[in-house]
Amino acid sequence: MFTLIRLLILLILIPVVPVIAYKWINPPITAIQWDQRELRKEKGEWLGLKEIPDVFEKAVIAAEDQRFFEHNGFDIEAIQKAIAHNKKGKNKRGASTISQQTAKNIFLWEGRSWFRKGLETYLTFWMELLWDKARILEVYINVIEMGRGAFGISEAAHYYYKTTPQKLSYQQCLNIASMLPCPRTCGINHRISRKRQQLIHRAINQYGIELKYERD
Repeated sequence: MFTLIRLLILLILIPVVPVIAYKWINPPITAIQWDQRELRKEKGEWLGLKEIPDVFEKAVIAAEDQRFFEHNGFDIEAIQKAIAHNKKGKNKRGASTISQQTAKNIFLWEGRSWFRKGLETYLTFWMELLWDKARILEVYINVIEMGRGAFGISEAAHYYYKTTPQKLSYQQCLNIASMLPCPRTCGINHRISRKRQQLIHRAINQYGIELKYERD
């Protein structure tokens, strides 16, 4: 009986090992990147938050998770709104936070099964516990898909504008951030993307998006 308990504890804790490792080590490749490897033109450079334009960080938060610095990995308010919205039978709305998306992208695979969602929830819990918000945001911006075969800000800046992230204009940052929900199906000039660009701009300038972390 004691051996079985120890085995269960071991199985529970094994997934935490890569979470601990990636607190300091940058993920070399993710399962989703591997699946899209034939579309990738080149491997982008990993950038620390100091090397990423502030406006791009704000645009990402405005686009995907405006309560990023307030929640512990799960935005209960957004989840409740998504459930109410989905009960009306309209287009399905998700409520995944940047933390959840980061966990999914670096540790898991694409899909909508309850098993994968359960693992995502478990890993998000540990990631929020062991990492700080700055590390989560840094990893997210470097691994998330931002265009068909373009992962991370370095690849996206080159993919869309043939430049480096540091040289992106304000509007270009908004344009790339607007691609996050549909990187494989929406272009920068798609009507959905243009609408999201306006919403991101409004969130940054009217409501204010603060970067609540200390730069090293």
